[in-house]
Amino acid sequence: MSNESHDPAKRGLQAELQTALLHHDDHLTPGWTSFVPPVTRASTVVFPNLAAVRALQWRDDSQWRYGLHATPTSTMLTNRLALLEGGSHALLQPSGLSSIVNVYFGIVKHGEAVLIPDNAYGPNRELGDWLSNDFGVQVDYYDPMIGAGIADLIRPQTRLIWLESPGSVTMEVPDIDAITAVARARGVVTAIDNTYSAGLAFKPFDHGVDISVQALTKYQSGASDILMGATITVDADIHARLKRARMRMGIGVSSDDCSLVLRGLATMQLRFDAHDRSALALAQWLKTRPEIAAVLHPALPDCPGHENYKRDFTGAGGLFSVVFDAQYSPAQVDAFVEGLALFKLGWSWGGAHSLAMPYDVASMRTASRWPHKGTLVRFFVGLEGVQDLRADIEQSLAMQLTK
Repeated sequence: MSNESHDPAKRGLQAELQTALLHHDDHLTPGWTSFVPPVTRASTVVFPNLAAVRALQWRDDSQWRYGLHATPTSTMLTNRLALLEGGSHALLQPSGLSSIVNVYFGIVKHGEAVLIPDNAYGPNRELGDWLSNDFGVQVDYYDPMIGAGIADLIRPQTRLIWLESPGSVTMEVPDIDAITAVARARGVVTAIDNTYSAGLAFKPFDHGVDISVQALTKYQSGASDILMGATITVDADIHARLKRARMRMGIGVSSDDCSLVLRGLATMQLRFDAHDRSALALAQWLKTRPEIAAVLHPALPDCPGHENYKRDFTGAGGLFSVVFDAQYSPAQVDAFVEGLALFKLGWSWGGAHSLAMPYDVASMRTASRWPHKGTLVRFFVGLEGVQDLRADIEQSLAMQLTK
């Protein structure tokens, strides 16, 4: 049957206004061009005929199937994310954590094993514990600075090694090349939480990584108003495994949110560089403060793994941590953080506003090898003026730590 025969007007089926409104053929002037990608919203995808429906294959990314899986807007975003990281395939998830979940359920089965660095993003560690306790996945935690020594931890049933560079709180920069070389030799998939670099300052596929996970909530959005994540791969089989898991879990994202992330990508490099300059300036100044026992910024020579940072990274963005002198109690450090005016309290980062948050490292898995005695505070340096941020830290140090 021709497409023309499906036209309700030509078949005399638009006698009522309501029907005409639902099936109107809008005649738009051709030639519309804009810098802004169009937002295509849909749950239902309309097919030209049953043959097209019956030819659908979930592995085939060239076919539109259902709005949950992809729309033109979300596909534009995945294409650009793959380009950004040097990957071949990308999938979107509704948060960075859901991207991590997608990796687990796409790669690991009951009875198989996973290795997670002990300094990893907290929800990833908690997810590992949950999978171990409730789903029969064997989970071991490792010192991220282990390098090639990770070979001693790989079991016959190990299927996945997580990486994070640097650690999102304690800032160690591992030797990614050494770990991925061992993993590839043993047939183990590697996945990195690459949110810290936004795919701009570190290219994981150049270092042997199989899967890159991004929290697009951070720099890609840039406005602290979007939740989204992505998994990027170079291997078609790994992409298919992640895609199948994503489909079975019913994971989808909003085209409106995709359009906002697409908008953020246009200025991401400029913003990342601005965060980077300001954060490094503040980190260098904080090293001169007597209240601070250690500054954990990967670009500084005394940060663990600095040599790996110099080899692998082109920038650090706005995130770093400091350790207060042990003479100051956790309560005093809490008062310092709450005494800040421009640095706000908040879990996420990557937006325009600066943030600060104290962490109890003693409660983390890194505690057994942690060399510091004082309380850690993680800063995210936003787009405020550096001198204003410095003055804010100075006033809170003076008010809260000299009492």
